[in-house]
Amino acid sequence: MQFFRSIRQNLIKERKLKRYLIYAVGEILLVMIGISLAFQLSNWDNNRIKKKAEIRFYENIKEQIIDDKELIEGQIGYNNHYTPQFKYASEIIEANDRSKMDTLGIIISKLSKYSDFDKEGNIYETMVNSGDVKLLKNIEIVNGIRELEEIYNYVNRMENIHYDAMMNSVLPTIGSVLKFTSNEIKNPDVVFNYEFQNLIVILLFIMEEKDHTYNKALNEIERVTKLIDEELKG
Repeated sequence: MQFFRSIRQNLIKERKLKRYLIYAVGEILLVMIGISLAFQLSNWDNNRIKKKAEIRFYENIKEQIIDDKELIEGQIGYNNHYTPQFKYASEIIEANDRSKMDTLGIIISKLSKYSDFDKEGNIYETMVNSGDVKLLKNIEIVNGIRELEEIYNYVNRMENIHYDAMMNSVLPTIGSVLKFTSNEIKNPDVVFNYEFQNLIVILLFIMEEKDHTYNKALNEIERVTKLIDEELKG
């Protein structure tokens, strides 16, 4: 700064007005260039910080939904373990095959089994409430997270329906026809009745709908995970 000041003073003393004006314009341009560079560096640094935060969000989202995937796969396995057994029980009742009473009693004792993912979808909601969703530039990923949470919410509704059916209908009904300690059917006429069969059919409908929704969630997790991987590579 002292150097530039000295030049200005010498030019003024020597009355070299034209050269002074040229110098003054040059000095102004240098100042403007300096300010512009500082502004650009500041923007670059801010963008770098935001990009790092965005990448962390993608990594955290991926980690969370992969954990969800493992839980869902476990629930699918649990659900599918009992579905064919319940179908077989319905077939036994339909055929009125009382020679398979022992097998039917064992299956009836399992009618209270149900899969329970019980996952609250709150990734998208949390990001919106905190304002962090603005950091995510990939709209397709954001929409995928929102879609996944809607699927989770539907899964929870189906699981609540299943739980209510179990508590309000299944347990009272099987408690009146089955001896739990031996799985012995004590009231076969009630068991081999269309009303009892309807109860099993309703459970199967709920379980099949849950299985469909579980797999829908897995497909969406797979899609979002691929989008995140592509974004991280980019």
